[in-house]
Amino acid sequence: MERYKSLALLGGGALLGSLSTFFLLRLLQTQKKSVRRQCTENGTAETNGFEGCTIAGKSDKVVSDDLLKDEIVSEQLTRNIQFFGFESQQKVSASYVVVIGLGGVGSHAATMLLRSGIGKLLLVDFDQVSLSSLNRHAVATRADVGISKAQCLKEHFLSIFPECQIDAKVMLYDSSTEEEILSGHPDFVLDCIDNIDTKVALLAACVRRGLKVLSATGAGARADPTRIRIADLRESTNDPLSRSVRHRLRKEHGIEGGIPVVFSLEKPKVKLLPFKAPTGEEENPSDYQIVPGFRVRIIPVLGTIPAIFGQVMASYVLTDLAGLQVQTEPVVNFDMDHYHILHQRLIEHEELLYGTAMQVQVDVEEVMYIAKELWHGRSAREQHAKDVGRGMWRSINELMLVRWDSTKPASISNLILLKFNEVDEHESQTLEDIKEKEPEFYSRVLAVLKRAENDFA
Repeated sequence: MERYKSLALLGGGALLGSLSTFFLLRLLQTQKKSVRRQCTENGTAETNGFEGCTIAGKSDKVVSDDLLKDEIVSEQLTRNIQFFGFESQQKVSASYVVVIGLGGVGSHAATMLLRSGIGKLLLVDFDQVSLSSLNRHAVATRADVGISKAQCLKEHFLSIFPECQIDAKVMLYDSSTEEEILSGHPDFVLDCIDNIDTKVALLAACVRRGLKVLSATGAGARADPTRIRIADLRESTNDPLSRSVRHRLRKEHGIEGGIPVVFSLEKPKVKLLPFKAPTGEEENPSDYQIVPGFRVRIIPVLGTIPAIFGQVMASYVLTDLAGLQVQTEPVVNFDMDHYHILHQRLIEHEELLYGTAMQVQVDVEEVMYIAKELWHGRSAREQHAKDVGRGMWRSINELMLVRWDSTKPASISNLILLKFNEVDEHESQTLEDIKEKEPEFYSRVLAVLKRAENDFA
């Protein structure tokens, strides 16, 4: 008897689930038809011949706060709501993001922003989908070849999340289009451009306007996904594009850093292919440029790497908008020998200063956490990296671990990384002296040590 009851309950549950799914799909189809009808009635020709359902006029930020009250939307974003929490997902869904450059990196970044419930997107690219784009583009098919990348994404996006306000502009970013693209107070700008002149101009404009921006560097000619990182532009190494952008921003705009970038620690595996004319002979690539400054030679690309770059960018932006604190893995060129040296220096310093190393409460593995995760391989007095490449290796040899509070043991939540020439001054002061003279530094160190305390509670 109990068996039959269980079977009856199971069958009833399955039937109820099927019916709810059927009615939900019917409701979704009705909404889709409504959206498409509105596109037909209200669509306007936007820019450079692009036609479709566009947001007319300027991209002023008007995103509905009630987006998650829609039954279909809330069901579609269930996993995000469970991950972030309802209020944090509301922040995401009320956000406006601009994505400039819709190739292998930008198309994947924009797609995941859309699928994660961003309320408003502006998609910008002057280029068209080509057959060779299909090895790395997020949504393009052979049927899309020849149409603009902006139009391609928008058409696909309307079938994925039609409630999102999507504006697509077929245009090149430059000083003449800056206002049209960056106005409207976007919450984030994604720079997925692979041209140096345009990238530098965009990043400088975002800094000048006080806009949050995340930049992608070179994703081509690489194959190792484990070496992809997010860090300040100053810390990006082994990337020729980063190097050029860094130099131009400093020289032309006085910008030293403060811009997060996605980059790879991997050195490019292959070089630009030589440019050959229809005759088969090598010629000067600049003679064939449609737009000045844009490359015409081919960068060999393994499609998975730009896709991962885009996914990383989307994750960074989404967690930032949701207010979720994520500590990115620092870029530190340490090996295990360096951690052993730091540990040994700590022991020797404790014996010299206190006559014993009995109060050293960390091992080499914990020294690795302190040096890499907490202090990012640099002195606690440096908020940003001043040295990259060989300069970083030299600076590592000048660092040692010392107690923050001399009255407490050398534990994981009481050790800071300092340069040799900073140690004597630190140990000659009390914490009250530091708090009074350098309140910002004092607060910053306490916040970092509190994190260590929480991580190892």
